[in-house]
Amino acid sequence: MHRTAIVTGAARRVGRAVALELARAGWDLILTCRSRRAEADRVAAECAAASASAGHRSGATVAELDLDDLGAVGRFGADAASRGVDALVLNASSYERTPFGAIAAPVAERELRVNAIAPLILSQSLAPALAASGLSGGGAIVAFGDIHAAGRPRRAFAPYLMSKAALHAMVEALAVELAPAVRVNAILPGVVAWPDDAPASERESYEARIPLGRPGTPEDAARLARSIIEDMPYVTGSLIRLDGGRWLR
Repeated sequence: MHRTAIVTGAARRVGRAVALELARAGWDLILTCRSRRAEADRVAAECAAASASAGHRSGATVAELDLDDLGAVGRFGADAASRGVDALVLNASSYERTPFGAIAAPVAERELRVNAIAPLILSQSLAPALAASGLSGGGAIVAFGDIHAAGRPRRAFAPYLMSKAALHAMVEALAVELAPAVRVNAILPGVVAWPDDAPASERESYEARIPLGRPGTPEDAARLARSIIEDMPYVTGSLIRLDGGRWLR
């Protein structure tokens, strides 16, 4: 069966891992990036090789997409929908440290546009195609949220956390709006890929509170995303924590 998935922010880290996981499962892919085109092209080549190694013939194409440009988001979604899409993985996001007292309105507005409004517009554009999917359980949307936007806030990230909380609300709302033809769920990581500039002291303090004794990996996130898409036909509107138990501490 021919299956196509869109993975946003697929040039590196979690997006790359999700793309490779789906490629090994035989999915054709549309990978988006904002500015890392060369990296995204390499991921597309890796996906083709991974698919072939697994005995499939699926491929991957790359599209440049700035989620801060909502007009471009709508046009991209409409074009992709016209060609058929079975799954959407909303991975791309903005993650900006904004200490309270120094929050600028344009920064807060950008976090909301990129992390919540763009996913909403893209999901709406793709909804007809997802509803027409022949995937078991219907088309699928998987969004990446954050456990710290669901009741475990961290200092210096208020606009980011507000935007991810809005994304969580979107997932629950769209699960109702798009049922029964499309399933909509979110993965809420603790840490599955530290930002490159995260201080070592912050990492050590955070990881010391994870019951499973380690941070997550992009591959952990990718396996869960594929499972939600392929193996959970009766799950929708769920916010699934992926945190090694960090929520408990």
